[in-house]
Amino acid sequence: MNYRIPKKIAVINSFAGYGRCSMTEALPIISAMGVCACPVPTSIFSNHTGFPSHFGLDFTDHMQAYLDQWDRLGVVFDGIYCGFLGKQSQIPIVADFIRRQKQKGCSMVLIDPVMGDHGKPYRTVSMEQCRALSDLVKEADIITPNLTEACILTDIPYPGSSMEEAVLARLTASLHELGPAKIAVTGLMHYDQTGTPDSFINYLSQKDTASGTISSASHYAPVTGPSRHGTGDIFASILAADALLGYDFSASVKKAADFIGACVKASEELQMPEPDGVCFENFLHMLWEQDL
Repeated sequence: MNYRIPKKIAVINSFAGYGRCSMTEALPIISAMGVCACPVPTSIFSNHTGFPSHFGLDFTDHMQAYLDQWDRLGVVFDGIYCGFLGKQSQIPIVADFIRRQKQKGCSMVLIDPVMGDHGKPYRTVSMEQCRALSDLVKEADIITPNLTEACILTDIPYPGSSMEEAVLARLTASLHELGPAKIAVTGLMHYDQTGTPDSFINYLSQKDTASGTISSASHYAPVTGPSRHGTGDIFASILAADALLGYDFSASVKKAADFIGACVKASEELQMPEPDGVCFENFLHMLWEQDL
């Protein structure tokens, strides 16, 4: 077997001890893909907030000292993946870290701009925080917003159930203007003639940095069960690791969608409670690269 030194990625996200989501999914998934995942907690929860109660600890006041210590050690990351940021005050800390790492040679930044869903921001996310996240997105090479977040970032009205190519093309063109070269808009749904959802859609857009040419495509994945907690974190984690490993963006989106579909199907068959997320542990072998 031909071993290699694993690439390193800083994973900036919340940590929930129970209920598969955020950091507790990102670390094992990225590690299984042969990338060294180094966590930066933004907040620490006993369990995610989809449960009736939870204990939470805001990590904002410690983030700068945490990241400064990595600077003292001279740590340079090949990539950065940023997920949920619980407070607006965390955004400049993360932005500064990204810029410093880019100066040292960090070549890939993926940002999942967690802000809202179903046409409006989450109740804990202010419009000021949304605008600050829009500035942070300028530092990204890849972003994975859902339709609501894409509209918030571009200040384009939420189109409701409209999935017209022209609407999505306009949205992603505006997102490209912010800086990211690769975009995957998630959370879209295709319905059959009876109005039943039969496919999830990920709308991909890529901009060639040299020519400025934009290419787009829609990737359809069959519905294998209802939506569950943590699938967005799985999606972004797979894309981030694949980007560092040099895989084609479209192929990575398909890999992530297929993996999530298998996890959701098994979780339904096992009758797992929805807050427990998906049993991704059973499918990590799908992500393992043999030639590591």
